Amino acid sequence: MHLTATLVASLLAIGVSAKPIPTPLEVMGAVGPEAGKVITKCSAPGQLALAYDDGPYQYTQKLVDTLTAGGAKGTFFVTGTLYGCIYGQKAALQSAYKAGHQIASHSWSHPQNFGSMSAADVTSQMSKLETALVNIIGVKPTYMRPPYLATGGSVLSVMKTMGYRVITDDIDTGDWNSKTPAQSQQLFTQAGAGGNGHIPLMHETYASTVNTLTPWLINWAKNNNLKLVTVAECLGDPTGAYVNGTGSTQTSC
Repeated sequence: MHLTATLVASLLAIGVSAKPIPTPLEVMGAVGPEAGKVITKCSAPGQLALAYDDGPYQYTQKLVDTLTAGGAKGTFFVTGTLYGCIYGQKAALQSAYKAGHQIASHSWSHPQNFGSMSAADVTSQMSKLETALVNIIGVKPTYMRPPYLATGGSVLSVMKTMGYRVITDDIDTGDWNSKTPAQSQQLFTQAGAGGNGHIPLMHETYASTVNTLTPWLINWAKNNNLKLVTVAECLGDPTGAYVNGTGSTQTSC
C-alpha cells in the first residue's frame, strides 16, 4: 500500500512539473544573446573575436591554417554566391568547421538592398544559405552579419523569427575601402585592448587581410593578453553557434 501511494505521488509530481519540449527557437532564446538584436562587441573583456566576411574564397584555407597555427579561433560570415559558388570551397569550409572556427551567415547573394527587401526575400536569402551549409557542414548557423551591416526594414524582425543573433562590429578595418594593413592596425592600437572585446569587420577576400593583417592581429592579441575566440564564445555562447537543419541533395549553385 505504501509503495502504491508513493508511486502515485511520484507520477502526480511528474505530471505537475512536466513542461512541453521546447522548440529550437525557445532553446536559443534560453541561452546566449537574444535573436534579432544588434550586437557590436563581446560581452566581457580579455578577448578578441576575429570575424571575416564575404567568403568562402580562394584564401579561405590559408586563413584557416593561419588562425589555427596561431592558436586563434575565427568566425567566417559566408555567402552562397558572392565570390563564386559556396560548394566550390566545400573542403575549406569543412576544414574551418572541423578546426573549431565558427561558420556563420552573411546571406546567400549579398544583395545591396538587403535592408529594404521584403521579409519574404530576406527569409529566402537566409534559408538558401542554411540549406547549403547543412549540406556542407551538417548544421545551420544561429549567427549572422547583414550585408553592408544593413539592419533596417524587415531585417531584424526576420532574424528574430528565424532565431539569428545579429552581429555588426565595433572596429571597421576598412580593408574593403582600400585601407592598408598598417592603417587597419592603427585602428586597433587606437581602440586599445581594454573594455569588452572587439568584434572587427574584416574580409577574407583580400590577400592583405589574410597574409598581413591577420598575423599582426594574432601577435597583437597575444601581446595584450587577449584570447582569440569565436564570436559565439566572446558572447558567452560557446555551444550555441549552430542548430540542426534540413539539407538537400544540391551540390552546386
